Amino acid sequence: MPFLGADLMGSSTMPETDHHHKVGVETFRLAVIIGGVREGRFGNVVADWFIRQVERRDELDIDVIDLAEVDLPFEVEGRAESEPHDPGHAVSSAFTVRRRLDAADAYVVVTPEYHDTTALRRLVDWHGRPWQAKPVGFVAYGGTTRGGYAVEQLRPLFADLHAVPVRGQVTLPYAWELFDEDASSWQAAATEEAAQAMLDQLAWWAVTLRRGRERHPYAA
Repeated sequence: MPFLGADLMGSSTMPETDHHHKVGVETFRLAVIIGGVREGRFGNVVADWFIRQVERRDELDIDVIDLAEVDLPFEVEGRAESEPHDPGHAVSSAFTVRRRLDAADAYVVVTPEYHDTTALRRLVDWHGRPWQAKPVGFVAYGGTTRGGYAVEQLRPLFADLHAVPVRGQVTLPYAWELFDEDASSWQAAATEEAAQAMLDQLAWWAVTLRRGRERHPYAA
């Protein structure tokens, strides 16, 4: 059974075009990282929609890492804190996140506009080794730039850590106008097609790179 982030799943009816994998296709673990942490964020709605797209593919195990729910080992301006910051607990939480990142074969980052990517960029820097020789995809949302500036900043950051950013991505302009209250998209056909195309690329890279790491440990 997939490992799912709490309170992120909604009920949905799966269409006849679900991307079920063929017999013999290897499964892999996908970590979906929700990068926005500011109070009033829209990222959890976007993530809920994307996770539904992932659920249409049964070759994936999902682990949702919501940075707003993780006690980060560093301060982030504008973050809504539910309890006082405890440095000791934050370090313990960081090791837990590290284990989850290590266990993943691929990552998808759900990111807001570039001005709200501090927590995500610091997380990537803090945990350098897990990203090596693993693919990364992006789901970005924002205003007229569709979150594209954030992705432009994140691609070289991941590449510097020897990750493999895939070409396909999902960009959602004015995302708060594209979804209703239960995270159903008003432009489902176009957005779902982009999501599945990106997941196709991630699936190929995830399995191929895992086989490579198993044969020859990656040396950065």
